Amino acid sequence: MVTPVNPPPLDRTSPPPFPDGRPSRAAALPEGVRVRLLRSVYGDPRAAAELVPLLTPRQSAGLDPLPTQPAELAPELLRAHRAEVRALPDDTRLLLLLASADQYPVPTHAFLRAVAAARLDTRPLEAAETAGIAYATAGGVRFRDAWTRIAAYETASPADRRDVHRLLARVLPGRSETPHRSWHRAAGALGPSARLAAELRTSADQARSAGRPALASALAERAATLSPHPHDRDRLLAMAGADAWRAGDGDRARRLADGTHDDALTGLLALRTGNASEAFDALLAAAGEAGADGASVPAEAGAGRRSRAAVPADASAPATELLARATEAAMYTGDLRRCREAAGLARRAGIVPPGTLSGLAAAVDGRYEDARDLLEATAGRCGPGGDPTLLLHAGIAALMLGDHTRAATATLRAAASARGQGATAGVSQAMEFRAYADFWTGRPRTAEAAAADALRQAHATGQDNGACHLQAALAMFAAITGDADVCRERAEASRSYALARGLGLPAALAQWALAFLDLTLGRYDAAAARLRALAGFGPGHGHRAIRHLATPHYVEAAARTGDTRVARAAHADYDRWARAVRSPDDLALSARSRALLTPGVEALDHYRTALDLHARGTRDFERARTELLFGSVLRRLRRRTEARDRLHSALEAFESFGAPHCAGQARAELRALGAPASPARGAGDPVARLTAQQLLIARMAAEGATNREIAGRLALSPRTIDHHLRGVFSRLGIRSRIELVRLVAESDAS
Repeated sequence: MVTPVNPPPLDRTSPPPFPDGRPSRAAALPEGVRVRLLRSVYGDPRAAAELVPLLTPRQSAGLDPLPTQPAELAPELLRAHRAEVRALPDDTRLLLLLASADQYPVPTHAFLRAVAAARLDTRPLEAAETAGIAYATAGGVRFRDAWTRIAAYETASPADRRDVHRLLARVLPGRSETPHRSWHRAAGALGPSARLAAELRTSADQARSAGRPALASALAERAATLSPHPHDRDRLLAMAGADAWRAGDGDRARRLADGTHDDALTGLLALRTGNASEAFDALLAAAGEAGADGASVPAEAGAGRRSRAAVPADASAPATELLARATEAAMYTGDLRRCREAAGLARRAGIVPPGTLSGLAAAVDGRYEDARDLLEATAGRCGPGGDPTLLLHAGIAALMLGDHTRAATATLRAAASARGQGATAGVSQAMEFRAYADFWTGRPRTAEAAAADALRQAHATGQDNGACHLQAALAMFAAITGDADVCRERAEASRSYALARGLGLPAALAQWALAFLDLTLGRYDAAAARLRALAGFGPGHGHRAIRHLATPHYVEAAARTGDTRVARAAHADYDRWARAVRSPDDLALSARSRALLTPGVEALDHYRTALDLHARGTRDFERARTELLFGSVLRRLRRRTEARDRLHSALEAFESFGAPHCAGQARAELRALGAPASPARGAGDPVARLTAQQLLIARMAAEGATNREIAGRLALSPRTIDHHLRGVFSRLGIRSRIELVRLVAESDAS
């Protein structure tokens, strides 16, 4: 049996999978497993409670895919529903069978036409309505729940099922209905058929081109079942698995992959759910095979002719597309030296490499000007309506170049393009990188909200590696906004997962978040130690992109501790990159670092140069950090007027960002100067005193959500939510949720 192709949509506001009083074993499940489990049972808490004890230890840990067949998900619940259906009259059961076959597992919307063609009397549906099982609507039949619909189908005999599928196939004559007609024809088949398998594959291609990967996956899987040729079956299962992945059904994709020997699919799934180094090896092997078979076309050319989105649809995926995925795997590992290996394969096989691959390989070799030109060409391909893979890589290239405005545009367009093509899995991946761009372009709350939403999508679609990356990004935001407990919890969750799977990018980003938190709290030795470690390469030890992110802060921490030897070498490399890419933001941070490494009055010109460059850039938060450091130096040099102006400007920016620790540093400098600090932000509106994370939690609590429900929505522990609410109550000077509801309402009304 094929798994239903219409799983419930991602619910961004639903409570956690299990209500209070849930089975004790459920409480220990990872958040991603809990979200996918509830989705697989159609949101039914009864089925969820039944499934939890049936999971193997590896499934409970998220290492193996969850069950996908209804009989494996909730056998007792399904048995009870079957008994209810069997108690109905035969003619009522026939109508319910016809309706369920029209809806499950592939919805085809042909029930009324089938009823008319067979001259069926629909009055027997009254018995189903009386029993509360189903009722008639203007468009057909609506079942009480998904499990009743499944029971209505599975209760019937195989012969009756075949008959209704043949009837439904006869009433779907249109060309646009070919995939649905093929589905019903195949469901009515008695056994293997090469002709039907070929028809189904053609229909799967049609569905894929129409942006319906879930339907394409069901058709390809059915084709594999009917194909008499083992080689074709393996190929069709690989197609079905890749399409299931694109549609956001990660568990089904992994189960289908277990029945194939396809490096492209294996590499894709490992990239998003497994070990990144193994993903690189599999994708590189698949690219080499595709190149040897002559499958390679330039990604730019292929994107105009092929509608496949962010993942290869089968083993014949062009080698360039597979190399793009191998590049992503190398980025996730943090071992960008592997880009040389991929670039070498491209040269030997005559494959046109993606620009990000060539650019990163050049950067690893120290050819920064060449890297800039290659990345610039890639970043330029961010026009509307493009292929999601090209747009994603355009965004990554723009981030590497420090062009955050163009990165935001490219990643938003990548998400929109993936969404338009039904490639649900590609949406959250694009949003991983959008979070960086939104944050650095001065939209921290937008970035945090987008990352939290993408985290929920990553959990629901089984993209555990993407969820790990997003946890690290949220730790970064928490470090900026001063939520120390959230920062540490998210960073620890991200690092523990990342280090076990060789994911250097999220591991390094989480380390940077902890280091920046140390820096803002005045723990300079701890910050310097963490940031120094980010200069390393290799899986789990560092990442070049994060190295460039961290270097300016490492220089600051090192300057405050007085140990600048390693920091000077790190700055020299950073400055060389900044001059090559000509990013105003990177050049500004290099000038700031030079100022920190320069004693006394000689540093002032470097600070002024940095601020001039910041004025041409987009990283407003870093501009405020530069003003804070500049103001501190001016204060020590007794240049009171300019120091006061710089510090007030920094304070205003930090308050607009919701960065209380940095704002506190600016106030401390103003107090040392003897100048009055501006009133704390939110003096007139108590709710405005909250950090971004506290405000989000306060609003959920004011809407009536329990601590456990809030924890489930934000992928945090209930203990952390309790700590945050205590902080909210303390900041607002209140003692009850009733007072919280009133203050939030007053704030919204003001």
